[in-house]
Amino acid sequence: MKTKDIDADEIKKLVKAELYAIFGTAGAKSQGALTPSSLAGYIDHTLLKPEAGIDEIRNVCEEAKKYHFASVCVNSCYIKFVSDSLAGSNVKPCCVAGFPLGAMMPEAKAVEALCAADNGAKEIDMVVNVGAIKSGDWKLVHRDIEGVVKAAQGRAIVKVIIETCLLSDEEKVKACAVSKLAGAHFVKTSTGFSKGGATVEDVRLMRETVGPDIGVKASGGVRTYEDAVKMIKAGATRLGTSSGVALVSEENAEAHKCVNCGCCEAQCPSERATVIKGLY
Repeated sequence: MKTKDIDADEIKKLVKAELYAIFGTAGAKSQGALTPSSLAGYIDHTLLKPEAGIDEIRNVCEEAKKYHFASVCVNSCYIKFVSDSLAGSNVKPCCVAGFPLGAMMPEAKAVEALCAADNGAKEIDMVVNVGAIKSGDWKLVHRDIEGVVKAAQGRAIVKVIIETCLLSDEEKVKACAVSKLAGAHFVKTSTGFSKGGATVEDVRLMRETVGPDIGVKASGGVRTYEDAVKMIKAGATRLGTSSGVALVSEENAEAHKCVNCGCCEAQCPSERATVIKGLY
């Protein structure tokens, strides 16, 4: 498929057929009981604020090891420190590239990704060139993504941040399709530094677009257990958040409410909510 010929509705139609063939008419796998502690493996423990110092970075690494998060995601200047701090654990060192605007030459973004991989990054979250998407320059979008994928090849997986709050639904579908064509391993909703973050509707649309073969990361505004469950049910396989500890800890117990996740029969698996029957 040529990028200039992408038809958003056709992409969704083809991918839905693919999902139904694999999973049946339900269209997705059941995630089972989503207790707070079971969320840890979904979480990229994130610290991207520009004023973050080394002590704060050290702290998020220790938290990630304690709670067994999927990764620690930081700005690229800290990736060597994070890689060394996480050595011997199952937590992956992750950093961003082209962050937060994505408005740089593809070659420069690829060099940042290459340096990150050289310094121990196992996951790289790149920001796509949003202006190229808005201009309909899909060849540039493809080259931008492919450059990072090739720079990290064999050493780090690549997640493509498409900044959903700035795109139309058609642009979101096309951006996800081009990301997949360029070899990305994930598509991701947001930087958390723009006008909005992840929504259930966007996560569902992104999953419908990319199908079951690559990941979908919900990022920006995922702050509660309820937020996390909704995103996972919509199709997210990773969650980017700075609230990881609160999400998985018992501190949420008093605030927990039934979100109709469908994982229970007579009793909530978290043992912290009264089931609202008959709503799913």
